Amino acid sequence: MSKPATQSATQARRSAIYLLDQVLGEGRLLPEILSSGALDKLPPEDRARAQRLAMETLRGLERADRLLKKHLRKSTPLMVHNALRLGTVELCQGAAAHGVVNSMVEIVSKHKRHGKLKGLVNAVLRKIADEGPEAWASLRVPRLPKWLRSPLAQAWGNPEMLEIEKAHFNGAPLDISSKPGTDLSALGGEALPTGSVRLKDAGQVSALPGFNDGTWWIQDAAAALPARVLNMQPGETALDLCAAPGGKTLQLAAAGAKVTAVDISKGRMARVQENLTRTGLVASTIVEDALEQQGQYDAVLLDAPCSATGTIRRHPDLPHAKDGSEFGPLIELQAQMLAHAWTLVKPGGRLLFCTCSLLPDEGECQVEEALEMFPDMTVDREALNLPGVDPAWITEEGGLRLRPDYWADRGGMDGFYMACLRKAA
Repeated sequence: MSKPATQSATQARRSAIYLLDQVLGEGRLLPEILSSGALDKLPPEDRARAQRLAMETLRGLERADRLLKKHLRKSTPLMVHNALRLGTVELCQGAAAHGVVNSMVEIVSKHKRHGKLKGLVNAVLRKIADEGPEAWASLRVPRLPKWLRSPLAQAWGNPEMLEIEKAHFNGAPLDISSKPGTDLSALGGEALPTGSVRLKDAGQVSALPGFNDGTWWIQDAAAALPARVLNMQPGETALDLCAAPGGKTLQLAAAGAKVTAVDISKGRMARVQENLTRTGLVASTIVEDALEQQGQYDAVLLDAPCSATGTIRRHPDLPHAKDGSEFGPLIELQAQMLAHAWTLVKPGGRLLFCTCSLLPDEGECQVEEALEMFPDMTVDREALNLPGVDPAWITEEGGLRLRPDYWADRGGMDGFYMACLRKAA
């Protein structure tokens, strides 16, 4: 027998508060928390709701804290504060006050250490229910933390930084890539000029038409461009380094290439294999360090490990769980991987280097340095001449720079950098 709706909602909220505690208290990323099985005992709909509530709270955290500040005379324990934050975001987005307030009071009242604060939660959230929704809309768009905001503003300018933050706050629609010639009209989405299809309110992905048939897969429109730039021909050999979760592997295989997909994580590679099985596409999968790879390929796609700062519209936990301390080691690793990947490219072949980062040090600068290091390397600017690619996005050194504020009227895109590098024959 299914649980009553109120009980189900309270369970989802309790789980969302746990996710917030882990991100904001322990510095853990949501994918890591979820892959450890944190919500596995919940029914699928409660699990999805808990994730959505946590992500919406992280996006609106600055606004929630501003509204709560005038009602809190002293600091509250993190778990209680996160319950107040979640309640504030829900109330300000139009959720029924009765349900939200009762849920949060019940959750806090049952906490072993903080149960005595249920009265505070009740009083504060009732005030928020009265004043919050109107005040919410007048607050500024939440800003990134200084450790990230400063380098991004320096790279792209202050006005652009504000637009990027606006894109982050708005979140991300669902983008879909498919096998060539697939009719996706049943999905009722918007055909993007680069070839992806965008759904604004997708709901449960596995219930969408064509999912079980394996005709399409989820992939942000920006992330779909590297494989399009490579323009694989049937029978060509391709190596996809750091392949998980597998969207690019599927694209390369769907184009008729003989694909080898490599990822260092056994768990993440299992997801690649799941996607291959569902779509009926074929690729060899190897769980191994990219730096250990040998051989020669017509094309190598290196989606290098990076800060992932281009994906914040879909991963609002990132600015709160990280502090920028990993930038230096990541940049060094990218340079090492790019140099090794170059040894795997046949004469006359090409390397597609990309990162889902907004930092030029993880994109433009890497390619500039590689071009100086390898005399047989040139940038293939012509490869970027694709439908939907604005020539203004092409950078000085010949790469493609994408930002979340591009296509703002359509729902934005992930921040991405890519360059197609040709080896002399």
